[in-house]
Amino acid sequence: MRFLRLAAQAILPVASVASAGFQRPFSQSALNGWDSYDEGLFTPFGNLELLSENQFTTLSHPAFPKHSVRIKKSSFCDGTAQSYTGYIDIQARHIFFYFFESRNDPDTDDVIFWTNGGPGCSSSLGLFMELGPCRITNNGTVVSHPESWNSNSNIFFVDQPIGVGFSYADYGETVGTTEDAAKDMAAFAFIFFEHFSKFKGRPFHMAGESYGGRYIPVFAAEVYDQNARLVEAGLTPLNLTSIMIGNGITDFYHQASSVFDMQCTPASVPPIMDIASCVQMKQIIPRCQKWLKESCLDVFDSINCRAAMDFCDEQLGTPFGSTGYNPYDISRKCEGDIAETLCYPITRVIGSYLDQPDVRTLLGVDPSLTANFSSCSNEVGTAFDQNLDEYRSTQNFVAALLERGIRVLIYVGTYDWICNWVGNERWTLAMEWSGQSEFAQQKLKPWGAKDGSSPIGLSRSAKGLTFVTVEGAGHMVPYDKPKEALELVQRWLSEKEF
Repeated sequence: MRFLRLAAQAILPVASVASAGFQRPFSQSALNGWDSYDEGLFTPFGNLELLSENQFTTLSHPAFPKHSVRIKKSSFCDGTAQSYTGYIDIQARHIFFYFFESRNDPDTDDVIFWTNGGPGCSSSLGLFMELGPCRITNNGTVVSHPESWNSNSNIFFVDQPIGVGFSYADYGETVGTTEDAAKDMAAFAFIFFEHFSKFKGRPFHMAGESYGGRYIPVFAAEVYDQNARLVEAGLTPLNLTSIMIGNGITDFYHQASSVFDMQCTPASVPPIMDIASCVQMKQIIPRCQKWLKESCLDVFDSINCRAAMDFCDEQLGTPFGSTGYNPYDISRKCEGDIAETLCYPITRVIGSYLDQPDVRTLLGVDPSLTANFSSCSNEVGTAFDQNLDEYRSTQNFVAALLERGIRVLIYVGTYDWICNWVGNERWTLAMEWSGQSEFAQQKLKPWGAKDGSSPIGLSRSAKGLTFVTVEGAGHMVPYDKPKEALELVQRWLSEKEF
C-alpha cells in the first residue's frame, strides 16, 4: 500500500578485545545445524561498565563469523540510566543502535528490542519522540521523559535495515526484504547477550510500530528458529518471551478495506469524507477484496498482486489525501508537508539535533555520513516496495509464534487511519490458529479504569494473544498517550490481565 506508507566528526578508534583465540566459523550441515561449539574459542566481554566513552569496543562470536558489534558508552539523553550506542557490522553493512539500561534494576529487568517502521524510518523517532528516556522539545533542547519504557526495562532502539538513520553500507549494499533483515537482528541479539551474560535468560521482548507489524513477527520467528540451532550447538538460546506490535501493518488484506470504516463511519471520529465518495468506496470494497484474495493470498502472483493493490490504493486510500487530515491521527489536520514532517514538525527538530557535529561525535556516528539526518529513507522504502514485501502473509508468523508459546500483544491507537484499529481487530479475529475460536468468543471489555476514571481503551485476550485499543491515541501511541502507553507495557511485562 504505497499511499498508506507515505512514505565533521572525529573518528572513534576501535578496540577489539572481546574475542580471544582462534575463531573457527561454524559449518552448515545438510540439516542446517552447526558443528559443536568449543567453549575455548570465545571469551565474553562481560561488563558494560568497562566500555569506553572515547572508543568503540568490538564484540564478536565464532558462531556468527560475518557479524560483529561495535559499542561504546554515550552519556547523553538522560542521566537516570546508562546509555550506549554502536553499530552491528555485517561485513560491509553497518546498522546503528542505541541501548539504554533500565532506570529501575538493569540487573533483573526484562529486555526490549524496538524498531520503528516505514519501511525505512529511523528508530530515533521512537527514542526522541515516543518511548525513550528523553525527548527533544520544539526549541531543540533535550529533556527527561518520565514515561519512558526503560522505567522498568532495558531497551534497544535499532536503525534497521541498512540505509535507515545512521546505518550505512560501504559499497551501496541494500536489504529489500524483511526476511533478510531478520537474520541480522537475530545474530546481533545473540552476540550481545553472549558478551554481557547478566542478560542471559532474561525475558526478551521484540517490539515495533507501523511496518513493525511486518518486521517483528518475522524477526521473532528468526530468533526462535535460531534458538533451536543454538541449543543444538551447545549455546545459550535467547529467552524470547513476547512480541508487541503498535498500530502495525501485519495483514494488508484486512487493512486495505478498513480505511473505509475510518473515513466513512464513526469508527473513531465522525465521518470525514463526503457521502458520494463513501458510497463509491463501499461499492469498490468487494471487488478489491476478491482481487487481493485471488492474486496475493490464494496464489501469490506478483504482477496481479501489484495491480490489485494499486487499484485498492487508488480507490480506497488516495481520496483521503485530499482531505488535509493527518493519516496518523484523523482527529487533526496534517501539520506541514507530510513528505518533510510526517505531519509532525517535531521530526524536523529531531533531525536538526542529530545533525549537530558534537552530537554525532558523542553518539559515535560514522564520519562517512555527512548528509543531513533523514527520518525516513525513500530508497529503503522503494527497495521493499519493489520486492512486494508488504504483501506477504505475516499473520502466519504470528500464529506460528503463538502455537509455540510466545505471547503476542497487538495495541492500537483509535485515531490512527493508516494502520487502524478496525483492520487490526479484523485480522486478529480472522487469523487461523488453535486459539482462534476461544479468542473470537471473548467480548471487548474496558481496561485501565482507575477510581472511577474513564478506561484507557478496550481489550480482548485469550491463549496468549491480546488485542487492546488506546482511546484518543493516534499511530504513535507513546507520543500521544505516554502515561497510558507506559501502563500498557508495564502490564504486559508483568503479565497482568487487561
